[in-house]
Amino acid sequence: MVNLLYTELLKLRRSKMLLISTIGASVVPFMVVFATYIQMKTEEPSPIIKFYELFSNANLYTILVVGVPLYGVVAAYIFNREYMDDTLKNLLTIPVSRVNLILSKLLLLFMWIIFLTLVAWGLTLFLGILGQFQGLSRSLIVETFFQFLVGGILLFILSTPIILITIVLKNYVPTIIFTILITLINIMTANSEHRGLFPWAAAGDISRNTLLPTYPPEYSYIGIAVLSTIGFISMIIYFKKVDIH
Repeated sequence: MVNLLYTELLKLRRSKMLLISTIGASVVPFMVVFATYIQMKTEEPSPIIKFYELFSNANLYTILVVGVPLYGVVAAYIFNREYMDDTLKNLLTIPVSRVNLILSKLLLLFMWIIFLTLVAWGLTLFLGILGQFQGLSRSLIVETFFQFLVGGILLFILSTPIILITIVLKNYVPTIIFTILITLINIMTANSEHRGLFPWAAAGDISRNTLLPTYPPEYSYIGIAVLSTIGFISMIIYFKKVDIH
């Protein structure tokens, strides 16, 4: 298991995907801080925008809009590159457990998602300090750090259906289409009182502590857990039984 993870990290070292995904994760903080700064400088009277609003908006767009397609592409890259390079059948000729291979890739995906999520948080903090926004405190830093962290963890948990689509269809395109569809639903349900029933939208609310009282919070947690578990079990069963040509 450790050796498999180390191998995955070595393959990542030679890839440009980490740099590309880091740039993708940096888009939201730059856009949010820049747009907010311009708003402060151009509107009269000048609005007072607190640091908390920066973090809240960056979290919103990172988890609900950019995170799903970005992390979906990362997941597709991790789980599809052996298919694309036609090296998976060679890898499985050595005594490697298919389950351990999946788990090592999941661990790499978890590390990658958390890294990108914290890049977004850290850039928001750094750019907000440069922009001299008010209201920064130690408690706010800790609170928003954990909000971003929870959001990243929930998006990782919800990645199993995306991974299942990737390994079944063995192509980036269906994965990208699926994540775009999720993002569109997130946007369409943003103002809906029923958004807590959609797992990805619920993940955003959970991370920001904004779950609506329309339904008990347990519904959102159960929906996320059930969807993730079904995706994980299906992924393991399929990968163990499928013939690799």
